[in-house]
Amino acid sequence: MSIRTEEELVGMKRASEAVACTLKEMRDYAQPGMTTKQLDDYGAEILSDFGAKSAPYLTYGFPGWTCISVNHEFCHGIPSDARILEEGDLVNIDVSAELDGFWSDNGSSFVLGRDIHQHQKLVDASKEILHKAIFNIKGGVRISDIGHIIEKESRKRGYKVVKNLTGHGVGRSLHEEPGEVANFRDRYNLTRFKKNSVVAIETFITTASTYAETLKDGWTMVGNKGGFMAQHEHTIVVTDGKPIILTEMNEIWN
Repeated sequence: MSIRTEEELVGMKRASEAVACTLKEMRDYAQPGMTTKQLDDYGAEILSDFGAKSAPYLTYGFPGWTCISVNHEFCHGIPSDARILEEGDLVNIDVSAELDGFWSDNGSSFVLGRDIHQHQKLVDASKEILHKAIFNIKGGVRISDIGHIIEKESRKRGYKVVKNLTGHGVGRSLHEEPGEVANFRDRYNLTRFKKNSVVAIETFITTASTYAETLKDGWTMVGNKGGFMAQHEHTIVVTDGKPIILTEMNEIWN
């Protein structure tokens, strides 16, 4: 969407507060021995307290309120009573929701407890690359140039990017124009960021794979060559200068 009124900006800020606070609280709440279903139920309570509704459930009928992916799972992991979190797991939580007609999206990968499997370096790279990408965005910048930054910074650190998972426009629905903000330079995408547009920018940084494939459950995605992935995501408003980071209270950069 494009922000045209103060009322719309306030609406987006409220929806973004709901998803950002939910993500932060879920990350703080997660601990070894807990099931991903317990963690999802906790997130559902927080969203409900805000009056917000799960976006993947509303949009796609997703079998959970948030997406929780663990270790080799890249994204869209289904919360489950059978999946028990363990010390050192690489966990990704993606929280998106609708509140009073406005939609916002954010996500975070993190190491649960001690970094016994050495995932923190990947997580840090994802955070740092997202930061650099976002602060190069302003009205008139080519979307493909931001993808180039993400891919170039990933390669510098010895990582790859997933080419079939992208950021996207958001605001009045979960996915809007611009339809794709890729993690690589898509030479065929000549679209430029527009001032006042609302966009979810996300990194998909991996150790081995460049494409994500869907498992038999119809939702969970893993890498075509295995390995691990870290994702971080903010919903922003594009300006002529520094973007407005609507989901900054998720504290993924802290």
